[in-house]
Amino acid sequence: MLANQLKQTAVYWGNPQSDGYGGRTFDDAVELDVRWQDRQELFVDAQGREQISRAVAYVATDLDIGGYLYLGELADLSSAEEGDPLSVSTAYEIRAISKTPDIGADRFARKVWL
Repeated sequence: MLANQLKQTAVYWGNPQSDGYGGRTFDDAVELDVRWQDRQELFVDAQGREQISRAVAYVATDLDIGGYLYLGELADLSSAEEGDPLSVSTAYEIRAISKTPDIGADRFARKVWL
C-alpha cells in the first residue's frame, strides 16, 4: 500500500517487553498514518495457528508483533491510557505481520492483523 493511501491516524505502542511480574511494558505511544479496515480475516499467527482478525491495518513502517494499535489520535486518550494500551478497550494487539516488496524491492506493503 502506498504511503499516500494511508489517510487515517492510529496510535501505536511498540517494543513489548516483559515487566518481570507477568505483565508487559511498551515504548511511548506514537501516531502513525494507516489504512484501517474493521473486518474479520483468516490469518496464521507466529505459532502457526489459524486465527480470525478483528481488524487489519496497512502501515508504512515495521511494527512489532505484540504491540498495540488504536484507531484514533493521541489527543483522544487520557494520560493514563496513553501510557498503557491495555487500558484502551479499542486498542488491539498486533497478532501477525506481512511485509511484501514491490517489483523493485525498494518499497514495501506492510499489513498487520489485529
